[in-house]
Amino acid sequence: MNKINLLGMKVNAGPYTEFVSAIVKSTEVKKSLYTCVANVHMLIEAYKDRKFAGIISNADIITPDGKPLTWALKILHGIKQERVAGMDLLPDLLKEAERKKIPVYFYGGQQNILDKTRQYLRRKYPQLLIAGLYSPPFRKLSLTEDEEIVRNINYSGAKLVFVILGCPKQEKWMASMKGRINAVMIGMGGALPVMIGAIKRAPDWMQKSGFEWLYRLMQEPGRLFKRYAVTNSLFIYLLSKAYLRQIVTGKKFSDSYLN
Repeated sequence: MNKINLLGMKVNAGPYTEFVSAIVKSTEVKKSLYTCVANVHMLIEAYKDRKFAGIISNADIITPDGKPLTWALKILHGIKQERVAGMDLLPDLLKEAERKKIPVYFYGGQQNILDKTRQYLRRKYPQLLIAGLYSPPFRKLSLTEDEEIVRNINYSGAKLVFVILGCPKQEKWMASMKGRINAVMIGMGGALPVMIGAIKRAPDWMQKSGFEWLYRLMQEPGRLFKRYAVTNSLFIYLLSKAYLRQIVTGKKFSDSYLN
């Protein structure tokens, strides 16, 4: 899968099934790797913080989660890309992990969510190897605590670690753990509460039309209104600016590919 420069942030392009296969296959190489599930919020965070942009670009896999990102790939690069959303990846990866006996670990999230997750996994994926679930303190960890977490995850035998800390915290955490945690890490943000039914997912027509964000906004207006108002507006501005520049300069789509 090629990595493409999308408004200053790299993202992979390819069939959905190829992303699933690549992540699962990565667990077999016994290397410390991480995957970012990118949406508009992440792209804008990367635009505002070049150090964070580097963290995303250095990820081994960056999936185009948000529907607007697939639109941008079409507009700027002529690529017809299907959405590779965390809410779809999570259950599909768990299904493959159960089938291939890949031990999984969940790091982050509130304890009550992790308790419900354990119950859900036992019911939905009875043969899944659960290496552990851990809810870290909601504060900066000491070096001793940090080292203990690394040790516990490595000793658990986990090969696939789902990180539930939210953007940008989970991406920064995974980058800091690359080379320390001997597993494939993937930031899942809000996908876990949706999977276990704590939060409802938007209807299919809203997902396909790109209005899933609006459904989430209606569920959590207090938390998400400011984020969406700022990020969506800035994303539209950046996409329009890039498209107009492309028209004026006559830049070809292939010129923006990155290795």
